[in-house]
Amino acid sequence: MTWEPAMRAALLEAEAALATGDVPVGAVVLDPAGEVIATGRNVREAEGDPTGHAEVVALRAAARVRGEWRLSGCTLVVSLEPCTMCAGALVLARVDRLVFGAYDDRLGAAGSLWDVVRDRRLNHRPEVVGGVLADEATALLEGFFANHRR
Repeated sequence: MTWEPAMRAALLEAEAALATGDVPVGAVVLDPAGEVIATGRNVREAEGDPTGHAEVVALRAAARVRGEWRLSGCTLVVSLEPCTMCAGALVLARVDRLVFGAYDDRLGAAGSLWDVVRDRRLNHRPEVVGGVLADEATALLEGFFANHRR
């Protein structure tokens, strides 16, 4: 399966985060058939919520759609490699697969700095696909931070 269409949807969510001054990270959750059932974007600034990461927002929405917290069979597609909080959340939600765009050497918890999602001590380890449309996701983030560091 190609993950580019779903990543493009996540990138659209990331771009929408710019309107509220949030770091442009977006996520979508796909059901087992590959249909988008939930979306999310960073809302930390917009909502004053320290847990308002795109992944958490999308996982919460997917759980509401499915009517349960277990997201077995689902895929989380996110424009940036998850941090430790988000990696833990997707493991605890029993997501089958994580697909991400840009790698995060500073905070990434899916192989870059830590590898929470594949830690053998945990009872669930999703498949991980990294680097999907990484150049586009990285450019969006670099543009945001270049404008905020002036």
